[in-house]
Amino acid sequence: MPSPGFSFWDRIRRWVRYGYLRIIRIKAPPESIALGLAVGVFVGCLPVVPFQTVLALALAFFCRCSKIAAALGTWVSNPANMVFLYYLFFKVGSLIVPSPGGRLDPTAVSMTDMLRHGWSLFLTMFVGGFLVGIPSAVITYFLAFKAIRSFLIRKAKRRMERLRQRPRP
Repeated sequence: MPSPGFSFWDRIRRWVRYGYLRIIRIKAPPESIALGLAVGVFVGCLPVVPFQTVLALALAFFCRCSKIAAALGTWVSNPANMVFLYYLFFKVGSLIVPSPGGRLDPTAVSMTDMLRHGWSLFLTMFVGGFLVGIPSAVITYFLAFKAIRSFLIRKAKRRMERLRQRPRP
C-alpha cells in the first residue's frame, strides 16, 4: 500500500535517487563502474527479460567491470517502461529485419499473434534492442563516468576541508 503523503512522482524520484546512491557508493574505479553500468544498460535494451541480470553479470565478468553496476544498469527496462521500449525496439528492428508475416500492428498484438510470429518477432525486437542498446551504452558510459568522477572529486575536497579545520595537537 502506498505511503500517504508520497505521490507517484515522489516515489519515482526516491527510486532514482536510491539507484544513483547505490552506484556512486560502489567501491571501484569510476571507469569500472561506468563500464558496468553501460554493460547493464546495453543488456537491458535486449528483449531477454528473464535473463537480463545473468547476462549482464556474465558480460561484466568478461569485461572486468563492476558487476553491481551492471546489474543495476539492467533496470533501464522495467515494468513501467517496458511496453514503450519494446515498441521502440520493434520499430527500429523493423527497419532492418522484414516484418514477420507481413504487417504486424504492435498496438493490436495478441498473445496468439506473438506465438504465431514467434522467432521472427523476437529477432526483429532483438535487432532493434541491439541497435538502440549500443548508443545507449556509449552515452551511459560517458555520463556515468563524468558523474562518478565529479562526485569523487567533491568528496575528496570535503574530506580535505574537514582535515584543514581539525584542530592540531
